[in-house]
Amino acid sequence: MDGRSTDGRSTGLGTGGRRPRNAWAWPPASLLGGLPPEGRDRLLGLGAQVRYEADRVLMREAEETGFVLVLLDGVVKATGRAHDGRDALLAVRMGGDLVGEFAAVDGRPRSATVTTCGPVAARMVTRGDFLDCVRRNPGIAHAVNTSIVTKLRAANTHRVDFTGCDSFTRLARVLHQIAMTYGERSGRGAVIRWPLTQPELATLSGAAEPTVHRALRRLRDSGVVSTGYRTIRVDDLARLAGLAFD
Repeated sequence: MDGRSTDGRSTGLGTGGRRPRNAWAWPPASLLGGLPPEGRDRLLGLGAQVRYEADRVLMREAEETGFVLVLLDGVVKATGRAHDGRDALLAVRMGGDLVGEFAAVDGRPRSATVTTCGPVAARMVTRGDFLDCVRRNPGIAHAVNTSIVTKLRAANTHRVDFTGCDSFTRLARVLHQIAMTYGERSGRGAVIRWPLTQPELATLSGAAEPTVHRALRRLRDSGVVSTGYRTIRVDDLARLAGLAFD
């Protein structure tokens, strides 16, 4: 099956060369990474594999669709429209995560727009098949519920942690959280291998873009982080944690 956007258009990427199910290294904290093999294979047996190219909108805020995407590989971002018309970055999700389950569970319109940050492989599952799987498999249901609660806790922690913090500390906390959750560990640091723009960092850290630019320069000058094409490297996670939480 070709990957298709929510309006049914082909992404132009076929499914040739797909990897076997156990070829992806999903983070242990992700839904797929935390499921036992039997439950994981059952979930991955649903729907059809799809592939999307970069910058493809997979779900739109307020649309009434109910399918879910089980991300196999790649990164997507969830954005919401702010009162001033800007697109606010709400979260990032990577291979192993579930996307779109809120609308599938409660039947309400989408709460965010989901866009690919690069090539993405996923299983597209209809709402009916997803809910039936959850009803029939208590282990999968528990894992999905845990995943939802984890996302809500992270959102609450994000809001609470930022109370009373200056913009530099908020940015350090955002980078530390992303590096610890999704970064590829490398020595004392971690590499975030997906495009995270300064406007998106500004949205996540609740700061103005020029302020984030100055904070990033300070982190680079201190040897804590380095930036490259479509990547951010945290060179010293311990130092970043110290700046974020001490």
